[in-house]
Amino acid sequence: MDAVSSSVNSSSSTKPRSRCPPLQDQFLHRKSSRENLDRFIPNRSAMDFDYAHYMLTEGCKETENPAASSPSREAYRKQLAETLNMNRTRILAFKNKPPAPVELIPREFTSPQRSRPTKPRRHIPQTSERTLDAPDLVDDYYLNLLDWGSSNVLSIALGSTVYLWDASNGSTSELVTVDDDIGPVTSVSWAPDGRHIAVGFNNSEVQLWDSTANRL
Repeated sequence: MDAVSSSVNSSSSTKPRSRCPPLQDQFLHRKSSRENLDRFIPNRSAMDFDYAHYMLTEGCKETENPAASSPSREAYRKQLAETLNMNRTRILAFKNKPPAPVELIPREFTSPQRSRPTKPRRHIPQTSERTLDAPDLVDDYYLNLLDWGSSNVLSIALGSTVYLWDASNGSTSELVTVDDDIGPVTSVSWAPDGRHIAVGFNNSEVQLWDSTANRL
């Protein structure tokens, strides 16, 4: 019994003990290098040492030679710093820059659409070109008393008479006048050929007229 206990004690005494505390031992066995970084220790691989040296020595140069600085020189220096991306104030870098974003669509496929010429806007005049006098024109939503044909002739119904106004030369002519038992005229509409016109009256009658010959 004593021999067994002595052998157990000897085996436990010969087992090597860790020299590091438990927390330090756990820190040393971390596999990720990112976890070993300290937020107060700069990352040398992400630093621009030339820019850091310039920022540290620029203040000393200005204090040694203050006469060398002028408003034009300061404006040129500021514009040069913005162009070369030297207007940042941070010198130390504690982490690497994020990777550049990936373009989902290549530029060669998007550039033709951007270089497409823009369509000029239609000019809308702000003042009227010409004013026509229509004293007997009835203001009624259910009547169609004006119609512009494909031959650039405007038909207008005033009371029981239909007039034609040619926009190309400004001439006006009378097409038809009906009696009071038929009229007044309730609608006018040009045919697609710009020659024939349909005239509707108050008694539900529709007449087709030839505007060139002034006849039915």
